[in-house]
Amino acid sequence: MRTADLPKSLNARLSGKNLIVFDGACVFCSAFFRFMQRHDTAEKFHYATAQSALGQALYAALDLPLVDFETNLVITQGTIHQRLDAFAAAMAELPLPFSLARHIRLLPKPLKDAIYKPIARNRYRIFGRYDACLIPDAALKSRFLDLT
Repeated sequence: MRTADLPKSLNARLSGKNLIVFDGACVFCSAFFRFMQRHDTAEKFHYATAQSALGQALYAALDLPLVDFETNLVITQGTIHQRLDAFAAAMAELPLPFSLARHIRLLPKPLKDAIYKPIARNRYRIFGRYDACLIPDAALKSRFLDLT
C-alpha cells in the first residue's frame, strides 16, 4: 500500500517522510527503535509509537488492531511496509553492513510469516513490557512526528 491511498489528512501529515511506527510498550520493539536511532546517522527516519495519535490513525487506516500491535510499520518513499518487510525496508536505508538485511524481503511470504508471527505474538512474554512509553530527549523529540 502507498501513503497516497491513506486519507488525505493522514497522507498530508506524513508528507513524504520515512517513518517507523513501533510498539512503545514492547521492550524488543523499543530496542529496534534505539538501534535505528543509533545507526540512522543520516537521520532518514522519523518515529511514532503505535500508541500515539498518528500510530493509531495509521493502524485504523490499514484496518489493523488498535490495541495489540503485532504488526510494525515502516514507511519509505511513500510505501507502507509491514512485519518482516518493514524490518527489511528500514535496514535497507542504513549503511553497510546493516543494509544487507534488505534481502530478507526476497524470502517467500509464508517463510517470513513463519519467522515473524511467533515472535510478534509472544514478544511481551519473551522480551518483556514497559509500563510506560519512553520519553525522548530534546534532540530526539524533533524526530517523533506526534511530538513536533
